[in-house]
Amino acid sequence: MAVLDAPAPPAPSAPPPVVRSRPDAATAPAAPAARRRPRDPFVDVVRAVGTVGVVLLHWLMAEAAWDGSTLHVGNALGHGAGWLVTWLQPLALLFFAAGASAGYQRGGSAVAGRGWGGVVLARLRGVARPVGAFAGAWALAIAALLALGVPDDAVWRMARMAPQLLWFLGVWVVLMALTPLLRAAWERWRWGALGAAVALPLALDALRFGLPNDVTAALAWANVLLAWAAPYLAGIAYAAERSAPRRPAEPLGSRTARRLLAAGAVAAVAAMAVLVAVGPYPPSMIGMPGDEISNLGPPTAPVVAHAVAQVCLVLLFRAALVRRAGTAAGQRVVGALARRSMTVYLWHLTAMFAVVGVALLGLGQQLPAAWGADWWASRPVWFAAFLLVLLGLVRVFGRFEDRRR
Repeated sequence: MAVLDAPAPPAPSAPPPVVRSRPDAATAPAAPAARRRPRDPFVDVVRAVGTVGVVLLHWLMAEAAWDGSTLHVGNALGHGAGWLVTWLQPLALLFFAAGASAGYQRGGSAVAGRGWGGVVLARLRGVARPVGAFAGAWALAIAALLALGVPDDAVWRMARMAPQLLWFLGVWVVLMALTPLLRAAWERWRWGALGAAVALPLALDALRFGLPNDVTAALAWANVLLAWAAPYLAGIAYAAERSAPRRPAEPLGSRTARRLLAAGAVAAVAAMAVLVAVGPYPPSMIGMPGDEISNLGPPTAPVVAHAVAQVCLVLLFRAALVRRAGTAAGQRVVGALARRSMTVYLWHLTAMFAVVGVALLGLGQQLPAAWGADWWASRPVWFAAFLLVLLGLVRVFGRFEDRRR
């Protein structure tokens, strides 16, 4: 996953999903110095933007009430024009970064001596430690909270919500395993492969709503994989072109390329707007309480168009993003997330649950009504509390993400 997998360009240096793409020095032979390329900072930047975007979007959703016996959980973005914020959800960026990382690895020295299956197994072993620590800590926390007398309804509600983030890992594992086929498709069919990757989930979505029945509804769940394969393949294509021996110095910097990327982003956003306007799609790019369907479960045509728009935009602004990441502050932030992005991804909801739970159940406070003056004024305070707890969790559990072995 983009979160899971960091870029591994042909030079030594996951998934959300995470983080460094450095081949294991104990098993991967070093590439000759003349063939090594510098690490591509753009992939780290895209991953960092995607990770921070996921965290902020989830923290903006915080809406809960406790009546003494039942925990009522809502979504602050489900009120008024809050759905507009969901158009910034950055999952496509995480899959693009994961694809670029895998693409660099597939074309570099990381595969030598162990095959692609060995690379995938190494990634899975790296992911198993932080995920295992997350699952074990939550199991202990549930037992401790119940023993301390925290109401069962509140404990089990949080326990069901915390692991929902792990869906990203399943999709990433499958896409990682399919990387050789996806890269071969790009090398053989080029833009035709990308066009097919976008068209296939759109076709399944058309079947789902054009011929509604149990078969097409079940078939549409294939889009959980196919919709995210499009930005993942775009990442593979980006890495393949960047590592080509005779590529232009800046293939994305030409005026023609920039115009095409800008046109692609505008067309994709326009398609999203039309699809939402004519239906049957809700305006939110995530699932919302009360909506008949969710644009993410399974991903729909607006989400595919949204992914195209995001990939076009980050490629369009690649040079600016890399420049910003090259500053002292940018290097600190991007470097920190490159080391701990999976830990941040796994634990950011837990940090929010902890703060909201203490406020509601421990202090008897109520959260302010979404989008009101009190809500806006209190955002910095709540976000600071979430961040403080998250930093503590990262400090404790970040060691499980280390891959120095």
